[in-house]
Order: sequence, then structure tokens, then C-alpha cells
Amino acid sequence: MGIVPEDGKALPPPGIVNRNSLWLSGMGWFSAMLHNAMNHRPPLKSGVHRQFLLATLGWFIGYHLTKHENYTYARLDRDMNEYVKLYPERFETKEKKTLAEIVEPFHPVR
Repeated sequence: MGIVPEDGKALPPPGIVNRNSLWLSGMGWFSAMLHNAMNHRPPLKSGVHRQFLLATLGWFIGYHLTKHENYTYARLDRDMNEYVKLYPERFETKEKKTLAEIVEPFHPVR
């Protein structure tokens, strides 16, 4: 089943570069750097394989979180639109007014 149910498979995939992927990959890289610094190793030079692994893992988790987020919002939109179709009397459209009808005329005081 995975993180996204079967009806969510019809959604288009999110972009490879998205905010969750960037954020979590940065956090993975930073955690590897912090681990190096806490163990008194040169932060940038040592454990490059670990830095790469944690950044890639963060990227993967962020991508799948974005997929789940898109599915959740699509499901909520679908449910909301279905509700509006079932009860149209609760969502009547109001007549549109122009800005001139809403704002009072301006009379400068001198």
C-alpha cells in the first residue's frame, strides 16, 4: 500500500526539487556535519559518504512526504467540492458589487 493509497496514484508526481526534499536533505547533511563536529573530526572533510547518505535519505523522505501532502490536499478538495454539489443552497453566489458601490465618495475637508 505504501504511504499513498491506490486512488492517490492517479495524481501527477511532485517535482524532484520541492521544499520538503530540500529542507530534509539539508537537515540530513547538517546532522552528519554536526556529528562530525561533535566527534572532533573536520566537519566538511570526514565522513563524506555519511553526508551524502543522510542528504539522499532526507531527499527521499521529503519527496514521499510531498506526495502524501498532495494526496491529502487533493482528497480534501474532492470532499469539499462533493459537499458543495450536494448542498448548493448553502453556497449561493452573492451578487458582485463594484468598488465604487462599496466605498463612500471622497470629499476632502479643507
